[in-house]
Amino acid sequence: MVDLGGARPDNRDVTAPHPASIMHDGFLLLGFALAFVLLFRRLGLGATLGYLIAGAVLGPFVLGMVGDAEQKLGFAELGITLLLFLVGLELDPSKLWKMKRDILGFGLLQVSISGLALAGAIMLTTSFSPAAALALGLPLALSSTAQVLPMLQSSGRLKTRFGERAFSILLFQDLSIIPLITIIAALSRNPADVGGPPGWLLALETVAAIAGLVAAGRFLIRPLFRLIGNLGEREMFIVAALFTVMAAGAVMEFLGLSTALGAFIAGVMLADSPYRHELEADVEPFRSILLGLFFLAVGMMLDLGAIARDPLFVIGMALMLITVKAAVMFALARLFGVPWRGALALGLLLSQGGEFGFVLFGQASHALLIAPEAASLFSAVVTLSMATTPFLMIATRRFRADPSAAPQGTREGPSNDGANALIVGYGRFGQAVGQVLQAAGISVTLIDTDVEMIDVAGTFGAKVYFGDGTRIDMLRQAGAADAEMILFCIDKDQLDTPMLAAVHEAFPRAALYVRTFDRRGFIALRGAPVTLIMRETFESAIAMARAALDNAGLSNEAITRAETLFRARDTERLELQVEAGDPRVARDRILTGPEPQEYGG
Repeated sequence: MVDLGGARPDNRDVTAPHPASIMHDGFLLLGFALAFVLLFRRLGLGATLGYLIAGAVLGPFVLGMVGDAEQKLGFAELGITLLLFLVGLELDPSKLWKMKRDILGFGLLQVSISGLALAGAIMLTTSFSPAAALALGLPLALSSTAQVLPMLQSSGRLKTRFGERAFSILLFQDLSIIPLITIIAALSRNPADVGGPPGWLLALETVAAIAGLVAAGRFLIRPLFRLIGNLGEREMFIVAALFTVMAAGAVMEFLGLSTALGAFIAGVMLADSPYRHELEADVEPFRSILLGLFFLAVGMMLDLGAIARDPLFVIGMALMLITVKAAVMFALARLFGVPWRGALALGLLLSQGGEFGFVLFGQASHALLIAPEAASLFSAVVTLSMATTPFLMIATRRFRADPSAAPQGTREGPSNDGANALIVGYGRFGQAVGQVLQAAGISVTLIDTDVEMIDVAGTFGAKVYFGDGTRIDMLRQAGAADAEMILFCIDKDQLDTPMLAAVHEAFPRAALYVRTFDRRGFIALRGAPVTLIMRETFESAIAMARAALDNAGLSNEAITRAETLFRARDTERLELQVEAGDPRVARDRILTGPEPQEYGG
């Protein structure tokens, strides 16, 4: 065994800039990502492993086609920040307070016990000093937020009790970054760190930064979004959302704290605002792309040469890491009252090392506690452990499954029940549509992604399947090929013409009906091969107006003439707007004053 303790110079520059353009690197990264992710998805191994392998193949240790992995990793870490922002949007402060036992209890015990156990195991099996073992063991106690949360989201378990508990642990791990940095700084052998700020000052700065973000969210960010909403500049929501995330992260980064933590707090502050859904829709595409780039960069940084020189060490350490963390997590979960199957699932799901380990290994190397080669080896250990998670979850599925019930926190995906109609989205709009169809004797398959809503609907006897009904494969699985109609009742403007065209091409037998938020959404779907586009509040607004006119004493004939005039004007205006692709045209068709001649008689 090579002595990896202490600092030694490292002359290798595995991340030297590659003489290629951004277009060249982007073409290769996205191309390899597409190929490997599709392959690994097909094999049921998950997207994360596909990204890691694609990065390793492209990186300097295999093909060497793309370089500068460290710079790409720094940029791609914004994906983790956006991920935590989106998670924060799902949790208002009151819900977060209800999770305090899992965050401060379960999370604290997991990090402390796992970190000390791993440090002890490293000290017993290697020649590292106690300080170096502690600087390695504590970071290894952290799991991969970037890997676990997407797995929970894709399986529909993030909003379940199981998902909330896993998230609570991950959140505490993110909070523990500051204490861990403080511990490494206290153990530092680097003379440059002697004048660094004391731990109590870092803790005080953390509390002050959190309080400042809360105040900014309440008194600055919300008014900003209100102003944008009043102006109707929808594209500015994207700019404002990214500004919010980066501003919160920049404040934390300036203080040497976790940027992801800052983004999470910003999300929580906006969780109960009316702009939550708009923000989620705007940020999600950036999060998905950057998170994929993050795992590509991690794969590129995987030092295959170091692994090849000492493969038994890396594999042995990865196995030890997984075993210790899974065992500690299982024991703690049982202590907190989790059934053994759920405890096993939680232990395996969080058994890998995390992305913040790379940061803390760098801190330990800077503090002269470990050599750069050791930091590289343990980074490989973390990456290898991350790659094992999908395999572990697949291999243990049979043991974790309750034979008498569905696995904890899971939801049944859509199946082909031979229904005549598929309803995608079972909110207030979809519920009304579904009940009318069923009242007419039409069999319906219901699909939604909101786990809480699915649970509530189940208490009323409605069978709602979990799944993303905008995906062709999900619709096919639900029986769209045999359905007579597909009704998209999802909120916001999540659909577009190419997507609807693809659905029509895949299922030509089914008539498509689409709910859209307003006339802007209607205009955006011009040319889509659909039977009907229904604006969300159009008919209900007309019904209310008729009731008001009837109560005012107008005759039924006069009320019908008023409705006919409005419908004619609105239809004409909408046709002109669709033709121009601009909702601002045909303003002269708007009824802005009374039309006495139309109400005579």
